[in-house]
Amino acid sequence: MIKKIKVSELKANKENPRTVSKEKFSKLKKSIKNFPKMLKLRPIVIDDNNTVLGGNMRLKALKSLGIKETWCIKASDLNEEEKEEFIIKDNVGFGDWDWELLANQWNYEDLEDWGLDLKIEDLIDGLEEDEEIEIPQSVQLEPPKEYIIILCEPNSVEWEQLKMDLQLKLVRKGGYKKGSSFDAVSTERVLTYEEFKKRYDNSNTE
Repeated sequence: MIKKIKVSELKANKENPRTVSKEKFSKLKKSIKNFPKMLKLRPIVIDDNNTVLGGNMRLKALKSLGIKETWCIKASDLNEEEKEEFIIKDNVGFGDWDWELLANQWNYEDLEDWGLDLKIEDLIDGLEEDEEIEIPQSVQLEPPKEYIIILCEPNSVEWEQLKMDLQLKLVRKGGYKKGSSFDAVSTERVLTYEEFKKRYDNSNTE
């Protein structure tokens, strides 16, 4: 049975294997603020001790937003082994997205705001002829400029951490004619000092 419970009475599951980046956590909070009805449509799952089995990140977001109550459903009929199985299965995504449908009928920025991990190559492949996704322009280097270069091994832990800390996004290379073989989308590689400082200050980097 679904009912409202005080957030202060809910206990986060310390053994929950799911983590979330700072950027995605911010999107989760934004989603809750913009669409609070989702809390009832997808209630937090708890056991008889009010320990969260499904919805740890939502609980963390609710506390951060100062929300006092939320919708919950008790899974009273689960034994300990079933609870562990539920925790894992609740965090596993089954199936695949219909990228053609997403590309043609959904707004790219909305999907990103709602927390969908977008595969830009799949989205572009799903576009109909003469359609394109609006992607921000990358900053271009024009000498003379004062700059430093940070080198990371491809697909390394350091590169993934840097992308997360600096919130590197997908951008379209500039200076090339649409349709040119050089007109491509990739992770942004150049930041102005002001933008770098803003993102660095907002990151968890020490």
